[in-house]
Amino acid sequence: MIFVTQLIYIIPGQEKVFDEFEKIAIPTISKYNGRLLFRVRPTPDTFIENQIERPYEIHLAEFDTEQDFENFKHDEERKKFLHLKEQSIKSSILIQGTKL
Repeated sequence: MIFVTQLIYIIPGQEKVFDEFEKIAIPTISKYNGRLLFRVRPTPDTFIENQIERPYEIHLAEFDTEQDFENFKHDEERKKFLHLKEQSIKSSILIQGTKL
């Protein structure tokens, strides 16, 4: 089992485009033995301390194997909509790990 955390930073004004991409990407996770465990939009008052910019969203997903995650990233249907991701996301931080 691997866990993937993503901090997502949106280009201002592109929130609806990002939501369009997520409508395709999120359901695709389950095709590859994955589960979206949570999707959070943090607000300034939910941070106790931070040294980096507050992300627009934080996702935590799990996949049964590293290969499942790789297969998700290379899904042909998802790739058709990557232009929406590129149009709406300024940057992201991807953190992979395992349960201890």
